[in-house]
Amino acid sequence: MTSSSVEQHRRAGERAAGLGPASVAICAYTMRRWDDLTEAVGSVLAQLRTGDECLLVIDYNDELLARASAEFARYDAVRVVANAQTKGLSGARNTAIAGSRGGVVAFLDDDAVAGPTWLGEVLAALGETDVLAVGTAALPRWPDGRRPAWFPPEFDWVVGCSYGGLPTERADVRNVIGAAMAFRRVAFELAGTFSDLVGRVGTTPTGCEETELCIRLRVAKADARIVYLPDVAVSHHVTADRLRVSYFLRRCLGEGLSKARVSRLVGADAGLSSERSYVSGVLPRALRRELGRALRGRLAGLGAAALIVTGVACAGLGYLRGRVTPGGGP
Repeated sequence: MTSSSVEQHRRAGERAAGLGPASVAICAYTMRRWDDLTEAVGSVLAQLRTGDECLLVIDYNDELLARASAEFARYDAVRVVANAQTKGLSGARNTAIAGSRGGVVAFLDDDAVAGPTWLGEVLAALGETDVLAVGTAALPRWPDGRRPAWFPPEFDWVVGCSYGGLPTERADVRNVIGAAMAFRRVAFELAGTFSDLVGRVGTTPTGCEETELCIRLRVAKADARIVYLPDVAVSHHVTADRLRVSYFLRRCLGEGLSKARVSRLVGADAGLSSERSYVSGVLPRALRRELGRALRGRLAGLGAAALIVTGVACAGLGYLRGRVTPGGGP
């Protein structure tokens, strides 16, 4: 490591220390992810500093609450609590915010594993006074270790991961990715917490609650920075059931519905600003690439091209449905 790198790390450590203790929240709702959950907690415990905590929020599942309470009781840094607010991911996250002690509240999905320097890198970025939220990359961990040839990278958001079209270097962004994100506590004081009008409840494939919150944060404080760190990553488990075309299309439909709800809350200009460039720029390039693969004899390229087109169509249909019947489900 060069002397300049050492100095950069020293300064980053000083910034992180100035934030005080951190709370890392993991929200869980199903026993089916028990092995993933224990792996997620273990990855966080390995990098907590003195005074930091891991807050495990159980979303309306008494069996999971009892097992988690017993399993993690031996760790002083882990607290297990029940979701005390609206059922679903937004309510669970808000329970974490209300019950946490840290000056920073970070969130890790219950089926994700944090890289060994994840928390330190996040805290270092938040140590910059104008940065109020930080997101990191979420890399898919495919069932057999390889990306399915028919699954276009630009749609990795379908499985909760970073997707083709996001910045490849550190950059300011509109919103973070929910699988691995962190906020200064002041962000919630400025903008409020996660809206329960958007977000996932159980297996219903909707979301965007972090998008809506980040937009509100920028409205509350125009000079607030939300930073994406593509070189800092978590590994996000992708289950086999999420590699079915039926799930892909349901998730796209749910995303469109979620975007409609966000647009109703914050306005279409802010709610769709990133999506316009994604649809007009990122996806046409992806479509040309996949059609090129098909022309070279790779039939999986034809399948990926078809999914790009049908995915956009389903998202558009979901958006229209959400605008016409805002209370409707996917």
